[in-house]
Amino acid sequence: MPGSVTSMSPPDALPQPAPDAVRRWHAVVDCADPARRSALLSDLLADDVVFRSPAVHRPQEGRALSTAYLEAAMVVLGPTLTYERELVTGDSACLEFRADLGGVVVHGVDLLRWDEDGRLVDFTVMVRPMKGLQALVERMAEQLR
Repeated sequence: MPGSVTSMSPPDALPQPAPDAVRRWHAVVDCADPARRSALLSDLLADDVVFRSPAVHRPQEGRALSTAYLEAAMVVLGPTLTYERELVTGDSACLEFRADLGGVVVHGVDLLRWDEDGRLVDFTVMVRPMKGLQALVERMAEQLR
């Protein structure tokens, strides 16, 4: 659930508000207007951000490439993407999600790390099961053509 955070705090500690970078990422995900979403992404990603995905072998370096992959992911996963849990510590977060790709449920995590200005410098996606990953790779390839 966006905005609620489970941190690495003692068990009796109250949940803390999500860090700015996480709130801004949720704003990107929730934005239905592609032009506005692109602007939000541009503002959120650091110039030297690195994007890692199971859909591609090599890390995608820089804002332009990372934006292209994240925008494609929003088209592919966005309509059914639901964040279920968030774990935050220091300058990093792990956001657990599910999405339905035409009857194949994808379960994954987004690993985010941000700099002192609150811009994302590292974005890694991990997805399971294999059938879901295969469906994701195929649909991402269509979007990135």
